[in-house]
Amino acid sequence: MFRFASITLTMTALLAAALLLGGAFAWAALAYITVFAFAMDRLAALAAPDAPAGQEFPAGTTLSAVLGLAHLPLLFGGALALAGPGLATPVKLALFVALGLFFGQVSNANAHELIHRPGRALRRLGTTVYVTLLFGHHASAHPRVHHVWAATPRDPNSARLGEGFWRFALRAWSGSFREGYLAEAALRARSGRPHPYRAYGLGAVLCVTGVTLAGGVAALGWYLALCAYAQLQLLLSDYVQHYGLTRRETAPGKWEPVGPQHSWNAPHGFTSGLMLNAPRHSDHHANPARAYPGLRLDRARMPMLPHSLPVMASLALIPPLWRRRMDRRVARLRASA
Repeated sequence: MFRFASITLTMTALLAAALLLGGAFAWAALAYITVFAFAMDRLAALAAPDAPAGQEFPAGTTLSAVLGLAHLPLLFGGALALAGPGLATPVKLALFVALGLFFGQVSNANAHELIHRPGRALRRLGTTVYVTLLFGHHASAHPRVHHVWAATPRDPNSARLGEGFWRFALRAWSGSFREGYLAEAALRARSGRPHPYRAYGLGAVLCVTGVTLAGGVAALGWYLALCAYAQLQLLLSDYVQHYGLTRRETAPGKWEPVGPQHSWNAPHGFTSGLMLNAPRHSDHHANPARAYPGLRLDRARMPMLPHSLPVMASLALIPPLWRRRMDRRVARLRASA
């Protein structure tokens, strides 16, 4: 657990210092999650070793809880700091990008981990993180839609071969919102419990109202920009990790079980630590309840990305470059299936 804790909490501490002290700490946080992360992925052993079985608790859960709780003051404090007069414009821009990358890569990955945990308190904390990022529906759409239909045409968050990211993002956001709502409505029709989208909507209204009252329109603008930046990165992660991979239809409307060949993976040790092993995506789909420190990586059976997940996400922003890098890899995988 030292690797996960040291990587993520260092970034958390740098951002906290940037909010309190500004200046050099904002630049240090930005450099840490970009230049330093890239260099460490290149210099360190390409893949961190698998954790021994049974070593993920309780330290893994404690770290997730700490990161989930730290997300709240960083997000709302960040919006207020960015709206205030105390930071020069270049420092504000550096702080905005550093915060946005943290929310997109660490908070999103951690919330994803929390909503898969068995404890109600942990799941609610993960849902709260998504709600504060104005993306609460993901807490429903991810487990009830994506994990059921990943790598099939029924999943709005699985990118098709040849589909550019920007077209995918519009389809995935609206599709996951709609399909998550319908999945929860069907479940609630049987149980009689309130629909969770009410809580997601109310939480979003409270966040927007609270930020506006505390910091005015300027803080609201920065808050919405941070949320959009974080959402963009989550959609990029979905796009990269399932691009072009499909499950065989075994009968009309029925699909083969999800396997290691249906997700892209990245073995890079530093950014995998930063994102709580989210790039070990195949094993997560095969074992959704397995805590992040215990996720495994099998190079022989799992499709591997040519670069780390953040680098591939950046490449996906330019669809022609992405397709030139990835379409032949997908074709080779399909030919060997």
